[in-house]
Amino acid sequence: MRKILMLCAILFLWGCKSDKSDPQVREESNLINVFQYEGAAQPLISAHRGGKGIPGYPENCIETMKFLNDSISAVFEIDVAKTKDNVLVLMHDKTIDRTTNGFGLVNDITFEELIKLNLKDDSGAITDYKVPTFDAVLEWAVKENAILTLDIKRSVSLEEVLKYVEKHKAEDVSAIITYDLKQAKKAYQLAPHLLLSVSARNDKEFDELLNSGIPTSHMLAFTGTKLSSPELFEKIHENGIYCMLGTIGNLDGMAEARGDELYNTWIALGADILATDRPLEAALSVSK
Repeated sequence: MRKILMLCAILFLWGCKSDKSDPQVREESNLINVFQYEGAAQPLISAHRGGKGIPGYPENCIETMKFLNDSISAVFEIDVAKTKDNVLVLMHDKTIDRTTNGFGLVNDITFEELIKLNLKDDSGAITDYKVPTFDAVLEWAVKENAILTLDIKRSVSLEEVLKYVEKHKAEDVSAIITYDLKQAKKAYQLAPHLLLSVSARNDKEFDELLNSGIPTSHMLAFTGTKLSSPELFEKIHENGIYCMLGTIGNLDGMAEARGDELYNTWIALGADILATDRPLEAALSVSK
């Protein structure tokens, strides 16, 4: 009887040990606690594509993120793509034509070929900077405690990205971007321990999220690139969720033309985070 009880105890302990590798019981990311809306949140800037609109600093470039991280308080939205030889790198477009001094599809080029090229800034000027690997960016983010929101390109699977996040123990600095309910459900199924950026551009989308089975505590609500009603922002806040407004495009253009104080107007309407192509200007405005 004593041997049977001892065997049961060993099996129980082994089962508990094995459970720790189950993604369903992993320790939750600290970001889930950080992004719980409790009223009057400090405005944040999300640097679109890791930072744009800065002369001499290209998008999706680790040096750009380092520069911004030393200059302002920001979250960094980055694009994760894959080369021909399956190296994960930062690249927004399907081709490298616009952002490097090379040409061709990202998935037709090996990393060895890609690393020989140089990145261009937004004006098209060639810089000394190189296309960074996802590995290098995660390593930097963990070291600097810099928050990343991960836009995963179609050539890359979520499972691949999650392996890299786990490898670098980057759960506390990584949030997964999703664009629709189906993606959000899949991301929560595979990574219930991570914060998710979810699309909540209107009442219908947000109501679907509320009925999705995804805890609201795991959501960061992206309200789109057009101004939503104050009522939608209020509804999202009532559920304890931060609102991220995409000012990229028309709203950034409006602020540039009419005055950067518009960023404060949009914060007052209910936006907590501004996803922008003008991170320095927006940060300066909301800090006043």
